[in-house]
Amino acid sequence: MKRKISLITTGGTIASKETKNGMLSSGALSGNELASLCKLPEHIEIEIVDFSQVPSMFIDFESMLKLRNTIKKELEDPTVSGVVVTHGTDSLEETAYFLDLSINDQRPIVVTGSQRSPQEVGTDVYSNLRNSIYAAADELLENVGAIVVFNERIYSAKYVKKVHASNLQGFESFGYGYLGIIDNDVVSIYQKPLHREFYDIQKAIPRVDIIKCHTGADGLYLDASIKAGAKGIVLEGVGRGQVTPHMMPSIKAAIDNDIALVMTTSAEEGKVYPAYDYVGSAFDLKQRGVILGSDYDSKKARIKLAVLLASGDKVRDHHFIY
Repeated sequence: MKRKISLITTGGTIASKETKNGMLSSGALSGNELASLCKLPEHIEIEIVDFSQVPSMFIDFESMLKLRNTIKKELEDPTVSGVVVTHGTDSLEETAYFLDLSINDQRPIVVTGSQRSPQEVGTDVYSNLRNSIYAAADELLENVGAIVVFNERIYSAKYVKKVHASNLQGFESFGYGYLGIIDNDVVSIYQKPLHREFYDIQKAIPRVDIIKCHTGADGLYLDASIKAGAKGIVLEGVGRGQVTPHMMPSIKAAIDNDIALVMTTSAEEGKVYPAYDYVGSAFDLKQRGVILGSDYDSKKARIKLAVLLASGDKVRDHHFIY
């Protein structure tokens, strides 16, 4: 059966070239150049869209919004079976989750990249791209939302995380595992998300900051965030969702300024939960109006909070249950 896939390239290591000084120029290859290097499936028609040629840390909310609009335009074509986005790995997990929350379509949206450049020995460019195309073309992945394909594994956008700076097994989903694998061009799925969310972005995406808690932390960065005009702040606390008592005056000031605050944990697994009763505990923070961010990591919570604020929804605790 003939399938049509839109391949949207944004840059990153997967599209890099070596420079004269031996470093990598991220995003140097065009979409056509990248596709020509790979042995792509003959029974799948590939339509290439050159979106950008940048390192992934050049990606911001404005870029993500434009990428979302580009994908939506491609999906207006009913003959398109799915979309593959090539992306630098450093911010790949954030873009993938943004797309997951902001595109309401049952067809697969696959985000992939590589840890090594196309010219390096043992590069993962070709296998990641080929596997992503097979995943995007497979009906098993319909109505799953945005996913990440990396090193033959399929991950949910919500829980995937870059866990190694350079190793080919660069991504993982702690505590939840992967959804399935691609082995010899065959897609196998073992689990699927029970819930899908979609938020229709109606206005400009506001500034949302992440502030990490550590021993002795005070309100310095909270105060700076308030002054900078943030509409949302994600607190990365410790354990069940605790911060130092020195941060509490600035947390109160943020709440008084109608800034949405979400508490997350720096722990790799487990949820924020009101287990203790003292100043700066999750229970104390919830009583003051801070939203408890369940098992979201701080980056994903920031993406979701920004999308919620841009959709016009009043941010509530139930938004961070799933």
